[in-house]
Amino acid sequence: MSSYELLEFIGMLSELIGTLGIAYAALAVHHRFKNEHRVDDKVIESMDAEMKIAFIGVFLIIFGFSAQVMARFF
Repeated sequence: MSSYELLEFIGMLSELIGTLGIAYAALAVHHRFKNEHRVDDKVIESMDAEMKIAFIGVFLIIFGFSAQVMARFF
């Protein structure tokens, strides 16, 4: 692996970690807010749907990273 490829991989990995960190923070806030029980059922249902979409997004982020690494380095 050349130094250019290594830098490219480090950049991709850093982007992945940063994106997952943001996703984790958003999911944690949703989880805490949902468990407060100070909101009505309609809001809780909406937050459940948002959290499902967020988990799908996290899966796609990881899948995309894996596909990029395989396409560029293997």
